[in-house]
Amino acid sequence: MIMEHSKRNPTKKLFRHILGAVLFLLHFLLMPRRTESTEAVALPGCQDTCGGVRIPYPFGIGIECSMRGFKLTCNITNGGVFRPFLSNAEVLNISLSSGQARINNPISRQCYIKENSTTNLKFWMWNLSSTPYRFSYTLNKFTTVGCDTLAYIGIRNKVNSYQSGCVSVCQTPESLVNGSCAGIGCCQTAIPKGISYYKVWFDRRFSSLNVWNFSACSYAVLAEEGWFEFKSSYITTRELYDGYAPMAIDWAIGNETCEIAKLNMTSYACLSENSRCINSTNGPGYLCNCSDGYRGNPYLLGGCQDIDECADKDNYPCSGICSNTPGNFSCSCPPGEYGDPSLNGKCYPNPKRSPTEPVAIGISAGVVILLLLVFCFYFIRERRKLKQVKEEYFRRHGGWLLYEEIKSKQPMSFKIFTKKELEEATNKFDDSTILGRGGCGTVHKGTLKNNRVVAIKRSRVINDSQMKELGKEMLILSQINHKNVVKLLGCCLEVEVPMLVYEFVPNGTLYQLIHGKNNTPHISLKTRLRIAHESAEALSYLHSSASPPIIHGDVKPSNILLDENYMAKVSDFGASMIAPMDETQFVTLVQGTCGYLDPEYMLTSILTNKSDVYSFGVVLLELLTGKKAFNFAAPEEERSLSSNFISAMKAGRLHELLNDQIISEEDMELIKEFAELAVACLNIIAEERPTMKEVAEELDRLQKVEKHPWAQHNPEVESLLEGSSNYPENVTTSYYSLDKKAVLNIESGR
Repeated sequence: MIMEHSKRNPTKKLFRHILGAVLFLLHFLLMPRRTESTEAVALPGCQDTCGGVRIPYPFGIGIECSMRGFKLTCNITNGGVFRPFLSNAEVLNISLSSGQARINNPISRQCYIKENSTTNLKFWMWNLSSTPYRFSYTLNKFTTVGCDTLAYIGIRNKVNSYQSGCVSVCQTPESLVNGSCAGIGCCQTAIPKGISYYKVWFDRRFSSLNVWNFSACSYAVLAEEGWFEFKSSYITTRELYDGYAPMAIDWAIGNETCEIAKLNMTSYACLSENSRCINSTNGPGYLCNCSDGYRGNPYLLGGCQDIDECADKDNYPCSGICSNTPGNFSCSCPPGEYGDPSLNGKCYPNPKRSPTEPVAIGISAGVVILLLLVFCFYFIRERRKLKQVKEEYFRRHGGWLLYEEIKSKQPMSFKIFTKKELEEATNKFDDSTILGRGGCGTVHKGTLKNNRVVAIKRSRVINDSQMKELGKEMLILSQINHKNVVKLLGCCLEVEVPMLVYEFVPNGTLYQLIHGKNNTPHISLKTRLRIAHESAEALSYLHSSASPPIIHGDVKPSNILLDENYMAKVSDFGASMIAPMDETQFVTLVQGTCGYLDPEYMLTSILTNKSDVYSFGVVLLELLTGKKAFNFAAPEEERSLSSNFISAMKAGRLHELLNDQIISEEDMELIKEFAELAVACLNIIAEERPTMKEVAEELDRLQKVEKHPWAQHNPEVESLLEGSSNYPENVTTSYYSLDKKAVLNIESGR
């Protein structure tokens, strides 16, 4: 009936074919083009093949190109060709999707020597206990070849040890059957899962002299079952002598399940966006695979690429119109036809159409095609532009270098985030997530997919100087690991200005604690001393223990954060710098915050660790007085807190400036020592200021004295402290002299 209808309407049939051809041509023009495969296999700059064997990451030639436990070497063999080796075992191939590799396993042997009636033995053992590898229990079989042969395999996993054996017997060469391994000349047995160690040996008592005339050797090996096919010549000749057999080993990442591994995104190995995690079926650990519709290397950033199913007709047949989509594709019949064109199906013309239908379809199709062409070309061009912009930002900000730095220093707890991840964490940077605003940008509170709460610094400045400051902060913080320094968890580089991701510190800043406008809480002297000591410990670490040493450059209360236990954490390293090694490295532009700047730094433009000491001295004054570092509304002689405080100390008017919350007669001696330390830090001559290490030690001593206030009233101690309230014209750093340290000696019982 359809044939008859087609014959009666030759014009409609011709139009249908022309329309189908036009739509097919349109799809062909719009279909994404794939050039020769450029899928990433190894880390950038690393060798990805050896002797014709592909070496995909996490495997790699050398430590810097591989994940821990997956290092290979590319050695030349006796045959004069290069081959990859895992330790001393030749690697035949590696599979990422199945988590398996094949290696050459030496065959163990036991041979009878007629000349001297002795036995030549050569046994092999494997120990993979401290590696990410296990012997495959699905692909391998323990195989014994020989007549009157009993071979044992001793195996174990992390929990149990096993011992198994395989017996093969035969009386004459005529009893052997090629291709059969059922106990006559050949025997095979399976192994359990999770095995990381095995050892082979023979029972020599089982052998008999009557078979040695035609079977001088017996063999045993753990090998792939599919590789082995028994031949009678294995018994009557020495084909297997000093031979090798392919053995399958399963590998996995780490010792955790997918659920646990995903909680620590800094060490999670599935880096590609379109990847999924699969628990290992042979022992602990997990594997990474590309999601359905993608292929490539899931262990690399961007390693899983979309499969163009329309270009692969062999695996994805479509006899109609094929349209590729991310991770999938669609296959449909042309307009005017019906059916299932996928899986070798067919499309058929629709029957019973009106004579005017082809004209209407033609006009509509022409308009739709024109609009689609315009829209698609515009969309493709804009998408390519956006992708190029992101790649350019990532490259300009040193993304690849930083990525290689992260991999070379595992386990470095630092991650490169995508813009999409940070938008999801902050509801597209909604105003409700803002923690604070500053001159350089905004800080948002975000929640990552693993429910970890973070603070995201989103800068809105784009000039070169501020870009350098942001990059400097990222470089400095990524190398610091101290409990009193805010931790940088990662960054996002595919935007115009890099965004930094920090640990979330919930209780605001020290500035907010001291100068809060309403309902300022009572802050005891003990708490002030502790916060000062923790901040000093962080700066001391930067100056003395970091490698290379780091100068903060902008120490002030608003850059000291307080966590849920009110522990101090020093933050904001935008003005920081590596301690200069020579004069050429000194800064030429003074930067910092009014009221905290070192006078010597303002005159010389030379930033030193003593500049941080001066700024920290001003922080100590704010803790003591509750006043701001600079008050523009005060009379000119009282605007600077540091000069006003030093004048009050010289005039014996310390009580006038102290915060009402800490004034207590029984603590006055301790408060005076606290004040002396602050004044010592504010010495005009930088060389005469104490180091941050000395400041931290003195604050630690004052904390211990505060815990035992009886020591302050001990007459013996008071005699040692005699003269501590006399101030020369230029206050010096006498706070750490021997008379002050006597208090610590008494407290510790010496």
